[in-house]
Amino acid sequence: MGAWQSLPDDLPPEVRHFVEQLRRLKDRTGLSLASLGARTAYSKSSWHRYLNATQPPPRQAVTALCRIVGLADADVERVKVRWELAVQAWPRTAAVPDRPGGAERAQEYEDDPTLPWWDTPPEEKAEKRDDGRLLRYAGLLLLLLLVVAVGGIVAFG
Repeated sequence: MGAWQSLPDDLPPEVRHFVEQLRRLKDRTGLSLASLGARTAYSKSSWHRYLNATQPPPRQAVTALCRIVGLADADVERVKVRWELAVQAWPRTAAVPDRPGGAERAQEYEDDPTLPWWDTPPEEKAEKRDDGRLLRYAGLLLLLLLVVAVGGIVAFG
């Protein structure tokens, strides 16, 4: 694995094996991290974290890499099984961010470190609703536009 930095010694064997396999797949693409990021929905820095075992990759990232490499369906399934084993064994050193929704939501994030940042829990979506304010503003703007138009018609005949 020539140019790769060495993995931490205390990594569980499942994680080490998976990351080494991920590195081999990345090497098979012949792409740089920036090019890999451009061909997937994951940035160069995300791929750097995944390939250096500082963060587990989301399942979709692994699937995208397998697609780029051109693996057969059976091989993709084997990679996904290794991903599941690695994610279960992944070290949980990072603190779970304090998120609205209570301890049960934080526990869910701790249990699945691959949840994307854009995965907003339903209770957070409910909190973010504007309760029709936007609709009221649009109505007021429309009314103002109507008043200006009628005023213009009356003034200019």
